[in-house]
Amino acid sequence: MSAAAYQAVLSAPTFALGLRCSDDEILAIEYLEPRAEVVPQSLLAKEAVRQLRAYLKDPRFVFGLPLAPAGTAFQRRVWGRIAAIPSGRTLSYGELAQAIASGPRAVGNACGRNPYPLVVPCHRVVAAGGALGGFARQRGGFLLDVKRWLLAHEGS
Repeated sequence: MSAAAYQAVLSAPTFALGLRCSDDEILAIEYLEPRAEVVPQSLLAKEAVRQLRAYLKDPRFVFGLPLAPAGTAFQRRVWGRIAAIPSGRTLSYGELAQAIASGPRAVGNACGRNPYPLVVPCHRVVAAGGALGGFARQRGGFLLDVKRWLLAHEGS
């Protein structure tokens, strides 16, 4: 997606975050390869960038952003459980699946469709035995490097 499609782009240590929002709600946060920042185009984008920077400085920061309704009822249930995982902790796909009476693969699919990474911290969901598993529907490469960085940032 081109930088023009984002209301802001924020540089992080090894990646960038593209932010899409309306005047009232965050529509999506996307992991991007490192790139130049784009100045926030609205008050909400400016506040979202402020909160994302706060998280990058302190991984215990608690987000308070208005998220646009998204996903199926099942996905929202998974995302709600993910949002409750504290910084510095992880759960396996199986543990999360057991908590909501589902299967690990379904949980993994819901994680991969999370439109609000960091705010809904799907990087805190790992494979059995602590292996990284996938991330954002990828099994390797750039996005798995982002997951490694985020978990290290949080001390996981």
